[in-house]
Amino acid sequence: MNIREEIENLEEQNLSKWASLSKNSLGREVYEEESEIRTAFQRDRDRILHSKAFRRLKHKTQVFIAPEQDHYRTRLTHTLEVSQICRTMARALKLNEDLAEAISLGHDLGHTPFGHSGEEVLNRLHPGGFKHYEQSVRIVKYLEQRRAGQGLNLTAEVIDGIRNHSGTNKAATLEGELLKFADRIAYLNHDIDDSIRAGVISLEQIPKGYIEVLGQSHSKRIDTMIKDLIYSSQDKKKITMSDHVLEAMNGLRKFMFENVYLNPLVKSEEDKISHILTELYHYYYKDLSRIPKHHLDIYKNLDASDEDIVCDYISGMTDTFVIKIWKEIYEPKMWK
Repeated sequence: MNIREEIENLEEQNLSKWASLSKNSLGREVYEEESEIRTAFQRDRDRILHSKAFRRLKHKTQVFIAPEQDHYRTRLTHTLEVSQICRTMARALKLNEDLAEAISLGHDLGHTPFGHSGEEVLNRLHPGGFKHYEQSVRIVKYLEQRRAGQGLNLTAEVIDGIRNHSGTNKAATLEGELLKFADRIAYLNHDIDDSIRAGVISLEQIPKGYIEVLGQSHSKRIDTMIKDLIYSSQDKKKITMSDHVLEAMNGLRKFMFENVYLNPLVKSEEDKISHILTELYHYYYKDLSRIPKHHLDIYKNLDASDEDIVCDYISGMTDTFVIKIWKEIYEPKMWK
């Protein structure tokens, strides 16, 4: 018996009867020999962690675009906070922590530069629309390149969790459903923190009813939500929260949309973002040869429209790269 098999046996002995066992995975689209030391979900986690798409998240917007200060969250730090929360809850509920971590690390790979503002622009420009969770799946299945071939060739469970982490979509595993709560717990609390730092809101503006239920401080609110979910979901075949905590969390989310996410100050750069991304989209669509060859080579064995190719390229850009490339294309050069 090798190390991987020992780990799989421990999972079977120790995890909840509703957990996703590594040895029972539905597998990968392209068959691969199993590792001697890592389970299927551990390998998925590592592939995501070492991907270029994951590294690019450090220069992609969470809420505040290109902040000058170092302490605002980026899409990468958000992802790491989600992963920590999801792992904590998975371990307490005896679910598969490796699967929960893999889904967490991969769930936002498809986010555009400039956050949801960029997503709205590409959704308008691309004939088939654009959703970041669908793009995350497209990245891990096709766009991210490995020596072994196209895509990361992840397990079906990880891809399902990534695809269904947003909105009313329902994941097939409890680990996937757990991510949806971890994502919301993370972004609500760190966005409050960043919004107060930016002077967009003050703690005093948050309705007292929500504070009384969830807590006064950042750490207390996270602690309340995590514990409530764990105690409410124990020994159940679903992930849930108590009615009063869930109501307070949803109320807090509504408050954040009204006062932060749709705040004119936060969205003040949207016209500029729309202008830049629209110009770049049409620039590349007019002549695909303007896109670097290493990106175009991805499509040699992939059925994709010109619009898909342009959308893939732009959505993969970081905030800083978009601004840099736009200036190179459209800003007049000074003669020396």
